[in-house]
Amino acid sequence: MSERESASPQHDPDARLGDLFENLPTPTRQIPTVDNSAPTPGSRRAAREAAGQPSGPLDPAQTDSSDAASEDGEPTRREHGGAEALFAVDDAVPAAASAPATATATASSASDPAPPLGGGLDDLFAAPDDHVVAKGPKKKRRKGCLIALIIVLVIFGGIAAGGLWVWNTYGDKISEAMGWGAPKDWEAGIATGETLVTIKEGDTGGPVSTALFEAGVTRSEDVFYDYLVGENLAVTFYPGVYRLQEKMTAEAALAALEDDANKLENAVSVTEGGTIESSLPGMAETLGLPLADFEAAVADPSVYGVTAQSLEGWLFPAVYTFDPEVTAAQVIQRMVDRTREALAEAGVPEADGQRVLTIASIIQREGRLDDFAKVSRVIQNRLDIDMLLQMDSTAQYGYGSLHEGVVSSSAEALAEDNPWNTYVNTGLPVTPIASPSYAAIDAAMNPADGPWIYFVTINLATGETQFSETLAEHEQGVEKWREWCRANPDGGC
Repeated sequence: MSERESASPQHDPDARLGDLFENLPTPTRQIPTVDNSAPTPGSRRAAREAAGQPSGPLDPAQTDSSDAASEDGEPTRREHGGAEALFAVDDAVPAAASAPATATATASSASDPAPPLGGGLDDLFAAPDDHVVAKGPKKKRRKGCLIALIIVLVIFGGIAAGGLWVWNTYGDKISEAMGWGAPKDWEAGIATGETLVTIKEGDTGGPVSTALFEAGVTRSEDVFYDYLVGENLAVTFYPGVYRLQEKMTAEAALAALEDDANKLENAVSVTEGGTIESSLPGMAETLGLPLADFEAAVADPSVYGVTAQSLEGWLFPAVYTFDPEVTAAQVIQRMVDRTREALAEAGVPEADGQRVLTIASIIQREGRLDDFAKVSRVIQNRLDIDMLLQMDSTAQYGYGSLHEGVVSSSAEALAEDNPWNTYVNTGLPVTPIASPSYAAIDAAMNPADGPWIYFVTINLATGETQFSETLAEHEQGVEKWREWCRANPDGGC
């Protein structure tokens, strides 16, 4: 039985609860004892003491300051804070004030045995002052943080760049799929005014959809075609000129085209940038006249007072309505007269009409309406320095591939030596290459101011064109066009 158990009173079960606390023994202060016996050889204590004790006998003064007990019999803390120091009471702290000096002297001894592998409890509970933290690892950590930050920035920068590319390439489709942006179709019931739409022989849903948009009927270029596909409609379109309204829905536009009351009788049209070859079949079909009659009517330009080898460029682009008894020659005469009216309105001298029409026809085929004046300036700047015009439209016209629906020219078209190929011959082609609009004629008379020598359309969908003064700048633009063509293989490159 322990001493505590022998001193405890026997509790009477019938005693009051208060007697329990009154009969408790008086608390005594428990003082930890120090085991001064020699450690077992090979034990961790032996290794610790070997690491903390000098090899030879200590100076008595050192022994008194490090190992001696205090006057009240309590042990003092060891200099390295071993297991005994862990349980030392607060009253023993002042007695160890001189320990660091002994520690310094002991640590400097070359004969000290090596500390145990991995450190012991002394190292685990050592005070901050007992160890000096090296500054090298902090620098490494700072460098590592910087590298990590750079990596994070590169990753997020790549994500942002990728997102920008996706939006630039597929932004329209994403907006359409998510329901963002303006609707593609007009609202029902807001149609107004009147506009004429020309449908040519063989036109299908795609070309008709474009014609409706260009005439101001539909809100977007593809909405009519998308409506036909979405409703699974098989429609046959008949050539002619149709009277429709502006701001019609795709559904209403189709109903109007199928209504014979909206088709103008004996009406023909010449499109802007069209040619004699592309226009005559439609005239014959609409007016019910033999195509041979129109081919004979344009064979001799002098009949209409035109001093040129061809009437190309002299059939003004517009919609014409004729009496049922009209002849092919009368149709051509009216178109030539309308061209003379446009030349006079633009201030073109009568003797200069052929040259201006030739320039205007190139402008019409090469540029977007907003860029007509700039294209005119490029042509004029090249003519001024006797530089090859190098216009694909002229090479294609001379080769017979103008209406193939592609922008780029074949190697054969660029190399063929004919009077229209401006890649081979300097100066203007021998005749106009298409029917220019009044806007193109006006631009030919009034080119914009600028030093441009080159231009290239870098986005065929929007017509965006880059104008350049140097060849290096132009080559950058050509690369942009190639990138667009790679991203849009069916875009007409």
